[in-house]
Amino acid sequence: MKHISKQRVYSSLAKIAFWSFMFLGLIFIFFFRSPSSSSSATSDPSRRSLRTLAGPAWEKRVRASARIRSRNGISVLVTGAAGFVGTHVSAALKRRGDGVLGLDNFNHYYDPSLKLARQALLERSGVYIVEGDINDEKLLRKLFDIVAFTHVMHLAAQAGVRYAMENPSSYVHSNIAGLVSLLEVCKSANPQPAIVWASSSSVYGLNTKVPFSEKDRSDQPASLYAATKKAGEEIAHTYNHIYGLSLTGLRFFTVYGPWGRPDMAYFFFTKDILKGKSIPIFEASDHGTVARDFTYIDDIVKGCLAALDTAEKSTGSGGKKRGAAQLRVFNLGNTSPVPVSDLVSILEKLLKVKAKRSIMKMPRNGDVQFTHANISYAQRELGYKPTTDLQTGLKKFVRWYLSYYGGGKKSDQ
Repeated sequence: MKHISKQRVYSSLAKIAFWSFMFLGLIFIFFFRSPSSSSSATSDPSRRSLRTLAGPAWEKRVRASARIRSRNGISVLVTGAAGFVGTHVSAALKRRGDGVLGLDNFNHYYDPSLKLARQALLERSGVYIVEGDINDEKLLRKLFDIVAFTHVMHLAAQAGVRYAMENPSSYVHSNIAGLVSLLEVCKSANPQPAIVWASSSSVYGLNTKVPFSEKDRSDQPASLYAATKKAGEEIAHTYNHIYGLSLTGLRFFTVYGPWGRPDMAYFFFTKDILKGKSIPIFEASDHGTVARDFTYIDDIVKGCLAALDTAEKSTGSGGKKRGAAQLRVFNLGNTSPVPVSDLVSILEKLLKVKAKRSIMKMPRNGDVQFTHANISYAQRELGYKPTTDLQTGLKKFVRWYLSYYGGGKKSDQ
């Protein structure tokens, strides 16, 4: 009985901590979206872009990009379209004849030249990316006035676990306030779009039960990033319940591949190995192995498209709910965790360079020791089946990296 009582106390404390964070997050929302801020109107790039771009020519470009070109196609607003996953998803949607309009604020979290290169790649395939911020409701409403989007693929977010210790407010601004801003516009749209959005495997936090299942507890975040993503899932539930928005959350597990993010280990390991620099290999406090469920970008894209294709229509109209709406959360992983040391060994063989390894204790910065996805639910509902192992995926990444950076010569930034 004492053990059960203690469990209940711990569970209650965890819930109290989580909802306290939610409350603080809402305070931040009002702070960051406050119209009284004297600098917001002049410093927000999205507001500048709306003033300078809005016009007949701009609207024509928006409509052309979002035009459906296949018989059973959909029209999708992709936020974070110049990001890693956003670029690949946008390109895949366009290839099959769907209408695609991108939205991205091109922030400087990592080298924006890579985002601009992705933008150029998409423009060649007919995808236009509007430069703007998801917190700019005026811009979002303008886009929905121009195009009756059937779906939203919401991938815009402040990514990265460790950066939250340097700039915590950016996570609340993008991952909580930005999500609320988008959902506010979607709830009022007529018709309301179905929404698929990126959550994260980070929500499993300190959970020790593996593989991670969607039914497992996720109220013990190990980082602010994870906490904002978990808050996003609760916010999604609220908008689904009150306004009838169809919402599908996707918990990505360590996505990698060509055009990836420079802050990810596989990416900066490649750069540093080529430059002869030492790379940190973390181990747990008990000398345990640090492992990740690395998932190749093409497999993630297939999961994203399947989520869009199986998303049911939202049931609200003009901000009023007409009936129960679909609410889902899926793991998208590879189900095969690989020790980080093995990742380095694969890179050594592909690059034909010996890495200078520096073994060190895992810092208390929000990282967790391992991730491992249970994807049975996604397999059953989405037909999701990852097919790319780490060796094959890294071979494709290294080929792209050497081509894009010229053997590492351009990757100083």
